[in-house]
Amino acid sequence: MEFKEQKGIFQQIADRIADRILQGELVAGDKLDSVRELAAKIGVNQNTIMRTYSEMMRDGIISNQRGIGFFVAPEAKDIILAQRRNEFVNNDLPHIARQARLLGISAEEILKKIES
Repeated sequence: MEFKEQKGIFQQIADRIADRILQGELVAGDKLDSVRELAAKIGVNQNTIMRTYSEMMRDGIISNQRGIGFFVAPEAKDIILAQRRNEFVNNDLPHIARQARLLGISAEEILKKIES
């Protein structure tokens, strides 16, 4: 896994897991790799994976069954969709709208591009 400097590594790992949930690669009840397995697989410290899993548990995306492992929570997909929609509407969309106004791109042009 390649990491970018704009976001913390733990967040990038969480984003990748969330992407897999949204794409249906991981579904409610699926067991995730153990902390040790995932750390070895992607070449990061186990503490980084633990932080990733802790943040995802805090958000209700995954759960921990003590002694068994980490699992995708039943409502994980809905939680991720709500978080991502909120982030898009509050962070990305204002930037896109500002850029469109500066470049003279109409809402109709944007809608046509989205629909195609």
